[in-house]
Amino acid sequence: MTAGSVLSIASLTGPAGLSLITANVLADQIGLPVPAAPTLLIAGALAVDHPEWGAELFVLATAACVVPDFMWYVAGRVYGNRVMRLLCRVSLSPDSCVSDTQSRFERWGGKVLLVAKFVPGLAIIAPPLAGALRMGWMPFLVQSTAGAALWVAAYLLGGALFAPQINRLLPHAAQYGGRAIALIAALLAGYIAYKWWERRRFYATLRMARIGVSELYALMEARRAPVVLDVRSHSALELEPRSIPNALHVPPDEAGARLSHLPREREIVVYCTCPNEATAARVAKMLMGHGFNRVRPLHGGLDAWVEAGYPVVGAAEPEAGAQTAS
Repeated sequence: MTAGSVLSIASLTGPAGLSLITANVLADQIGLPVPAAPTLLIAGALAVDHPEWGAELFVLATAACVVPDFMWYVAGRVYGNRVMRLLCRVSLSPDSCVSDTQSRFERWGGKVLLVAKFVPGLAIIAPPLAGALRMGWMPFLVQSTAGAALWVAAYLLGGALFAPQINRLLPHAAQYGGRAIALIAALLAGYIAYKWWERRRFYATLRMARIGVSELYALMEARRAPVVLDVRSHSALELEPRSIPNALHVPPDEAGARLSHLPREREIVVYCTCPNEATAARVAKMLMGHGFNRVRPLHGGLDAWVEAGYPVVGAAEPEAGAQTAS
């Protein structure tokens, strides 16, 4: 190991290293595309020979997770579903992340925060959703802190487990610092490019003809109303209880079980409140795969319907068989 590499590693295990790694974790948890997992693995390897430094880093990194989580929680509590839609618009993950997170919350409740950081897309959406669903701030902080501690500890312990291998690589990284930075930048760019391609591919699979809100309203006024399906999750319906008149509430994970209730001879319009009508398009694709030929997502979803000033009711009808009898 060269003197330069010793100095470089020594600086990592000092206050500057603490600040650098904590800042990386904070940026990662805010939602920036700068993964903190590799940094924490290296920190875990260094902590084997510097346990006090490792303990201090564990506390700081956990706090760097909890602080932005609580900020997103407050934002969700104040602004509700608008925060999730904003996050999904700027996220590199497909827009299904909101509906998937809502489904997990419905199954697991606040306990989802214990594992949220281990699931891509879930970590950034879960805190504002907890706030929007009015989870108490104290239970949120307890679950969020526990989940953050588990996540940080997992990577630090993983780094400690592979400390011999990581420590053998560190001197080379220090010796070829410029090249190492260039490699990290290239890997980060590749990661962002892959996530962008994944998002584009997701959109391509959902590409189909939409129906505009004005066209749907005209059909309803002309007494040729299609069957309208509200495919929001139960949590999304709780956040925004308004719905299009006579819409049937069919959560996306229940759509397959409700097929027998839907008339095949009528047009079906599917809507949600997620960005780019992602959930509505997924359900529409599923219906078309089961032989429903006249299915279209509503362009702009419920938001576009409300913005156009068309009538709404308090909540969607819960049973998919109610409308088919008329």
